Amino acid sequence: MVLVFSCSPKTIIVQEDPIDNLPIPLLIVGNEEVFAEEFLHMLSKSREFESKAEKLSPEEFERNLNLFVNYKLKVKEAENLGLDKVEEFDKEFGIFKEDLIKPFLIKNSLQEGELRKAYNRMQEVVKASHILLQFPNNSSEQDSIAVYRMAEKLKKDSENGSDFNELASEYSDDPSAKENKGSLGYFTALQMVYQFEDAAYSLNPGQISDPVLSDFGYHIIRLEDKKPNPGEIRVSHILVRTVAGDPVAEERSLRKIGDIYTELQKPESTWEEVCSMYSEDLSTKNSGGDLPWFSIGAVIPEFERVAFTLQDEGEISPPVKTPYGFHIIRLNEKRPIASYEEMLPAIKSKILRDSRSTLIQTQVIAIQKSRFSFQEFGENLKSLEGFFNKNSGPEAIKMVQEQNLQDSVLFFVSGESITVHDFVDFLQSEKQNLRPAESGFDKLYERYVAESLNEAEEAYLLANNEDYRLLVQEYRDGILLFSLMNEHVWQKAIEDSLGQIRYYKENNSRYQWKERANALIIKMGQEEVVPAVKRFLADKKYQFNLEDRLENTFLADNPLAFTIEDGVFELESHPILKKANLTKAVQEINYDGRMHFLVLGNKVPAGPKKFEETRGKVIQDYQEYLENSLLDSLKEKYLIKIDEDQKQKVYDMVVNQ
Repeated sequence: MVLVFSCSPKTIIVQEDPIDNLPIPLLIVGNEEVFAEEFLHMLSKSREFESKAEKLSPEEFERNLNLFVNYKLKVKEAENLGLDKVEEFDKEFGIFKEDLIKPFLIKNSLQEGELRKAYNRMQEVVKASHILLQFPNNSSEQDSIAVYRMAEKLKKDSENGSDFNELASEYSDDPSAKENKGSLGYFTALQMVYQFEDAAYSLNPGQISDPVLSDFGYHIIRLEDKKPNPGEIRVSHILVRTVAGDPVAEERSLRKIGDIYTELQKPESTWEEVCSMYSEDLSTKNSGGDLPWFSIGAVIPEFERVAFTLQDEGEISPPVKTPYGFHIIRLNEKRPIASYEEMLPAIKSKILRDSRSTLIQTQVIAIQKSRFSFQEFGENLKSLEGFFNKNSGPEAIKMVQEQNLQDSVLFFVSGESITVHDFVDFLQSEKQNLRPAESGFDKLYERYVAESLNEAEEAYLLANNEDYRLLVQEYRDGILLFSLMNEHVWQKAIEDSLGQIRYYKENNSRYQWKERANALIIKMGQEEVVPAVKRFLADKKYQFNLEDRLENTFLADNPLAFTIEDGVFELESHPILKKANLTKAVQEINYDGRMHFLVLGNKVPAGPKKFEETRGKVIQDYQEYLENSLLDSLKEKYLIKIDEDQKQKVYDMVVNQ
């Protein structure tokens, strides 16, 4: 978050006298106190300050403090504009809070046995196929029974000799079954929903499971293989993309990847050079095609299957086709699965988000009830249950209101009384179908109790867990900052075309071309083609169709011969042109270990860029101008006070002295 702060404001340094034992704010923006812990939290996002090497220089400290002040200025302005009161903010902040709180919830309730079981399963990978039968929309109990019976029939058919994968292709509701015939490839623990994983790991190869119920429907699972987990690998790749549905383009891509593979077999070829020259994965081509570490089940099966067959570091695979195109894969490193201690945080995090968390929900509820002094009033609950079990939801609510039972207490949690009125509000806000046969009073009440306990736990965390409180504050302020900047700077600069033109005219000296020239630059990929290209260019001049003629003459049969760059380039800044003899129309230049042919056209004198030529840079500069103008106005609008003693305390903690 510190990275998005802007220019530093003028500040007023004041000394504050401590009053009793109340905490003293590091700074005050307008009328809002901001404490040192929030500034330290922002600083600690990038370092821990445990050694001198991790600490800041005095200049870095001042710069970060100024950025932090600007950040709080913008947040303060967003609050004053009411951006924290709009529906979009509530919705987005609510989504973030749901994710932020998860790692902090009932950590001690996770049993060691569940964690160990997950890790022990991760020592193996299993290969399985499945048939998925989903429930129809608004399914009844009879529908569920019918789906279950169909699942049993398919299992029996398979055990009696029917081909499991053909059954999957015909009957499975998994959209991918038509392509993979139900095969899911290899996976390990924590990569499938818990019910599916639990059933798959309980089978022996060749066995078929009973119908397994998950949130997706009923699964029939056939275990195909089980073997030790090979751990993780790190590979590089060269990619040649294909165009879906274009056989001509695919044939050309296949020929190109074949030529690249042949090129890699030559003793003088290096992987990095070939990758940089020909790979079409723009995000990795200049870093040798390196990909992050991955394990079984983490990438697309076609790529994974070939990658994990490579045995020796440096071994290169033949071309392999995936939905992205054709790849050549090189094995860089292998490593075994990490120790339990190393993986424990990741396993905990996944289990908290996994469907198996429902298995420990009873324990979670029990811990919450104990921690937050939950006390239930059984008589009031029994009376309420009677109304709902004998009447429809709306009728039950009407009877509760007529008999003035709304203030009756259902339970206490964290010292707060929860009444029948609160429960009715919950039902109405949820827009539930309240007929007992369809929704069930018990389930609705249990859900309400669980939500009340979760709210109590969140309040407890906000009051007692500094890490959680600061994280929530950071995301809240971050959303407000984004909203303010988007409305007053980023989007405004993009949409304000008149402002862009005005800024461009007022700052025209910043948008100037240096001397340029029309040029065609040919970067040779194969040395044996150099003489032929040289002869071809010997009597040529720069012209608009020269690139097409080169491609048709050489690249149609040999796509790896060279690459071409055609355009208008600044002489001073282009690495090839600045080495050129500007009096020669055609010349050879060695650059970065490669032969280049340069065909020079007309020179273009230095002069102003047209607005259309530099609009992107103008918008970027205009955004910076708007942001600086916004900050200037905020510095005038809000008084900023910094407590020198608190500042010194933070300084002593984080600055390398």
